[in-house]
Amino acid sequence: MKLYSDQELSQILDQEIFHLIGRCADELGVECYVVGGYVRDIFLERPSKDIDVVVVGSGIEVAKLLKKSLGRKAHLSVFKNFGTAQVKFGHEEVEFVGARRESYSHDSRKPIVEDGSLEDDQNRRDFTINALAICLNHDRFGELVDPFDGIYDLEDGIIRTPLDPDITFSDDPLRMLRCVRFATQLGFFIEDETFEALQRNAERLKIISGERISDEMNKIMMSPHPSTGFDYLYRSGLLQLILPELTALDDVQTVGGRAHKNNYYHTLEVLENVVRTDAGLWLRWSALLHDIGKIKVRRWESGTGWTFHNHNFVGAKMVPQIFRRLKLPMDAKMKYVQKLVDLHMRPIVIAEEQVTDSAVRRLLNDAGDDIDDLMTLCEADITSKNSQRKKQFLNNFQIVRDKLADLQVRDYKRLLQPVIDGNEIMEMFHLPPSREVGTLKQTLKDAVLDNKVPNEREPLMQLLMEKAKEMGISRVTK
Repeated sequence: MKLYSDQELSQILDQEIFHLIGRCADELGVECYVVGGYVRDIFLERPSKDIDVVVVGSGIEVAKLLKKSLGRKAHLSVFKNFGTAQVKFGHEEVEFVGARRESYSHDSRKPIVEDGSLEDDQNRRDFTINALAICLNHDRFGELVDPFDGIYDLEDGIIRTPLDPDITFSDDPLRMLRCVRFATQLGFFIEDETFEALQRNAERLKIISGERISDEMNKIMMSPHPSTGFDYLYRSGLLQLILPELTALDDVQTVGGRAHKNNYYHTLEVLENVVRTDAGLWLRWSALLHDIGKIKVRRWESGTGWTFHNHNFVGAKMVPQIFRRLKLPMDAKMKYVQKLVDLHMRPIVIAEEQVTDSAVRRLLNDAGDDIDDLMTLCEADITSKNSQRKKQFLNNFQIVRDKLADLQVRDYKRLLQPVIDGNEIMEMFHLPPSREVGTLKQTLKDAVLDNKVPNEREPLMQLLMEKAKEMGISRVTK
């Protein structure tokens, strides 16, 4: 976080695009400001591509004039129903909107919109750190307008609403997820009054579409420490509405003085372990859902203790239901998560027993191209506080990884060695070791490598005969 004076801001914005926008606004006699995330990220010293401009007047007219100034190299899109316009040119993308005030009905997050002042527009912003505006008009170029002390909230790392948080969240409940998302992405704290409003208004989330919810959830998942976001979601009551299957894991039972571990907090620990490997979005989802079936299969068995037999299988069956409800993609991404949830116990079982070629080969066959991600998930799943036990598991996993690598090399060589070898070719054509034999052998190998023929005797024999004939080599018959 770095504080800048207005003069320093004018130097930061000393770019052709901002001066052009300011001149267009001056020509039309209207005020215009760059606002929101672009301004916030200037102070956070983060890169930001999308430029949002608020015009106290018609944003569309300023956009049209900017397009005219830029000529054919720019593309203009106008969205009259929303009162917005977009200008694209090169790598730049600028969104224009007229300053407005909004009012909401209780059963919808779609506002009634009226023209307004800059103050009205800043009042309707979700958080103080997103309500910052910098003037682009020539006479005030670089002047910061910050009515809610958003700069100080940026400096202190606080997420806070500009106005009454109950009104802010009730009007547009999606802002509750955005609140958690920004806190998680930026590593900020949610101010107490704002957080209490999350708790009071959590039920309002029910009017938000699954697509909007999943979009915010994915952004939380891809943050540096997503477990922080899940902590906010859980304590506010939002997670119970979004993923009740996950919060159900926060249930520890005790029989005869023996309790099982808290699978909710274990799950968050596994998620953080996976994040440390720079995992992608769907591996993170796999970590979040890997134990989702445990509550359904939890049993106390005398002489054994707590068991969760087949929780991986039950959890895998739950994955499509969760993805469908959250409007997550029901394609190969869902199948990938389902597969990893289903298979995540297999490497553990193999590691606990003797690591045989056949068991590892079956695992490799079932996991396919996702074997590395599966092993990453399984290693992340070892959260034991017993350091010796944890070390033993991780050592065993390394044995499994080594065996996988060895088998992959051996099987690769085995599969790619044609069933007709050089010795048979020499005998078949009565040839000594020679360039001709090498050419015939390479022809068969290339055909197998390129999947032109299966690695089977009959089709390879046909190909061999064709190549030999082409080379003027005859088969010797007895």
